[in-house]
Amino acid sequence: MKVSVRLFAVAQQIAGRDLLDLELSESATIGDLRRQLGCEVPALSPLLGPMLFAVNARYADDATLVPPDGEIACIPPASGG
Repeated sequence: MKVSVRLFAVAQQIAGRDLLDLELSESATIGDLRRQLGCEVPALSPLLGPMLFAVNARYADDATLVPPDGEIACIPPASGG
């Protein structure tokens, strides 16, 4: 299935866009999405461990199933001082 992931902050800057389409299996989880995101945009790999994901405006852990028509957001860790 094809899913769209909305990128924010530094993830958006690194990827050079705010929306990324990924191809995932029908039974994909957020963990699968996290790994695929690292394959599609290797420069994001250092951020993927602490990165948060939300599905339909609710935070999701790696075991959460990715719905085929869900709104997925990729939220990188905050930094600054």
